[in-house]
Amino acid sequence: MEESRLSSTTLPSAEETPPPGSRRFGLIAKWAVVLAAAFAVVLIPPPEGVAASSWRLLAIFVGTIVGSIVRPAPGGAVVLLGVTAVALFGALSPTEALRGYADPIVWLVLAAFFISRGMIKTGLGRRIAFLFVRAIGHRSLGLGYALIGTDMVLASVIPSNGARSGGIIFPVAKSIAEAYDSRPGPTATRLGAFLMPLLYQADVIICAMFLTGQASNVLIAKFAQQVTGIELTYGRWLLGAIVPGLVSLLVVPPLLYHLNPPEIKHTPAAAEMAREELRRMGPMRLPELLMLLVFGVVAALWMTTAFHGINYAVVALVGICVLLLSGVLEWEDVLAERGAWDVFIWYGGLVRMAEALGETGLTKRFAEAAAGFTAGWQWWAALGLLLLIYFYAHYAFASITAHATAMYTPFLVVILAAGAPAHLAVLSLAYLSNLDASLTHYGTTPAPIWFGANYVTQRTWWRLGLIVSVPNILIWITIGFAWWKLLGWW
Repeated sequence: MEESRLSSTTLPSAEETPPPGSRRFGLIAKWAVVLAAAFAVVLIPPPEGVAASSWRLLAIFVGTIVGSIVRPAPGGAVVLLGVTAVALFGALSPTEALRGYADPIVWLVLAAFFISRGMIKTGLGRRIAFLFVRAIGHRSLGLGYALIGTDMVLASVIPSNGARSGGIIFPVAKSIAEAYDSRPGPTATRLGAFLMPLLYQADVIICAMFLTGQASNVLIAKFAQQVTGIELTYGRWLLGAIVPGLVSLLVVPPLLYHLNPPEIKHTPAAAEMAREELRRMGPMRLPELLMLLVFGVVAALWMTTAFHGINYAVVALVGICVLLLSGVLEWEDVLAERGAWDVFIWYGGLVRMAEALGETGLTKRFAEAAAGFTAGWQWWAALGLLLLIYFYAHYAFASITAHATAMYTPFLVVILAAGAPAHLAVLSLAYLSNLDASLTHYGTTPAPIWFGANYVTQRTWWRLGLIVSVPNILIWITIGFAWWKLLGWW
């Protein structure tokens, strides 16, 4: 349920489109699974001391999560149905059911999507990409790092990995591959078959490095605060991730270069192409300069919240107001940003349902019941096993959001019950929630875009994803743990 903005390369051809009868049957089957999951909870008598309304809330929440996984309707629609059901069946009052939409974090995400719209509209995102390529894009690995560097810069403010990776980085990478006559088929291995998996795998790491790395990181931070009281601010998230993240970015690209080498090792034409594109773009015009100013000021204020105390959402909203007043964005641009409004609907609904579920005490009961699973284990052994289960369970999810919403809180409470330090549990689950998207060609929004370019087979994509998962996990649970210890967080 990260922003569901896919390129045309992911759409089935006419020959592949299933007949209407088959689509209807599939849709009915998916809704049947959703309703069965909800009714399965309803039919179980609530434990002693649990109110009937709380049990109905759990049933609706389970149905919503299952719906987010099997997708009988778009993610925002599924959550909106869940929020409506919560109020309709008396699990929460209408005011309580809708309270999530007043959460400042929900507005932060919404505003950040509008900032990404400005980056694309003004061309600033493309300019940053071409500046990186011109500087270090003379070799294929350097070219990869140029685009990775662009992704990192943009991720500091843009929470839509679909808009960032799929909308800005992908078109540039594809154009460069085609400039070297590397297209799907016999010429794929010249360059494109190397760039597509590389840039996706790097994007997954970058998603883990920033609170704004992808849309559901703020949701994960909210879950962590609800369970442990630990606040993952923008600065704390980045500080915890910067060292293991940079190490992963130093290790993974050369590893992929070795496992999946391009035939073309030198790419001077890429730097020349970037130089030519920058020449065509000309000097920065006023809208682009204003966009750069807003981008820099918003990122700086987010990183220094501890000093000035201005709420993240207020900072983002001020940035949007500046863009609107200056004419960089028009109100029609805001209304047309469908991905932002989709995230607003599902995020606000999920935040409130998850928060309300925690208030019922059911999460605490689950922790107490699950603690017996690792009874007698050393906390580090329980932590290691549960992290591996959590990570590789992502094979069953087509969205970081669905995975984290379904499993982050339960796994967190079980790990805490095993005696693991709270910061280790919170941070390791938060970062692995992003890194596990590396496994498949549907792990998060940009995955179908990069895979859909058809430069590599699914078998190769999955093989590379599985191999890359090993150093990523090792880096984040060794260097990461050591770094957090050095910071005094556990």
